[in-house]
Amino acid sequence: MTEISAGREAATSRWVRGFARAGLVARGVNYLLLGLLAWQIAFGRAGRHAVRVGALREVATHRGGLVVLWLLAVGFGAMTIWRLTEAAYGRAGPDGRKPLKRLTSLAGAIGYGALATGTTSFLLGNSSQSSGNRQSKALTARFMSHPGGRWLVLLVGLVVIGVGLALVVGGLRKTFLKNLSRARMSPRARPVVELLGMVGISARGIAFGAVGVFLAVAAITFDPKRAQGLDGALYKLATTRLGPWLLVAVAAGLVMFGCYSFCEARWRNVTPG
Repeated sequence: MTEISAGREAATSRWVRGFARAGLVARGVNYLLLGLLAWQIAFGRAGRHAVRVGALREVATHRGGLVVLWLLAVGFGAMTIWRLTEAAYGRAGPDGRKPLKRLTSLAGAIGYGALATGTTSFLLGNSSQSSGNRQSKALTARFMSHPGGRWLVLLVGLVVIGVGLALVVGGLRKTFLKNLSRARMSPRARPVVELLGMVGISARGIAFGAVGVFLAVAAITFDPKRAQGLDGALYKLATTRLGPWLLVAVAAGLVMFGCYSFCEARWRNVTPG
């Protein structure tokens, strides 16, 4: 057996399927927490503090919260492993081996690896206590201090905007359905899953797009202070002319995406064909 065939066999193993479904559950919990924090920001119950660290602190204050956070860290790690296998051997579906699909999976692996590391760091007491907003500004300033860094920040912002738009379009066109095994769903479950996916994925795209817009504006104006992390982007949405109701809608959408992630954990096709 060659190394490639052995690796592909490992990518379709029961272990990898378990990693995928555990990771999708962790993603669902994560977005439920983000939706809750966005709701609190909309009604002034949470200031410009870190959405991620604030959510972790909130969970940690409850009985059994530390156990939940450790399970989340493990789930994010499992998600990272699954995305890496997708990057190496392709996704489920007929076009899962295309380079763009693999690059998307690699980007996802990097993102969830950062979440696993950050959550573990928080649990071990090594959190920096700085908000995602401050970290985004500091990182943007660091890049823009180097020759060509401004254009790199602009490129990253445009890519994030593109990802956000793709998520919104995909959500509205229901392209996510091709990743699901709808034959295993009951007739009652199918419309519910479709609604959760359509609204939830679109809301996730809006949140991503808002972060990308602020990054692009920071690069164009050569002002790192205009960059926003996810917490800052959510806060800015609450200060628009539509007021907190726009953020309430986004918060509800993020919660729906969390619920949709649970549906994916049960019905998504997770191994390459």
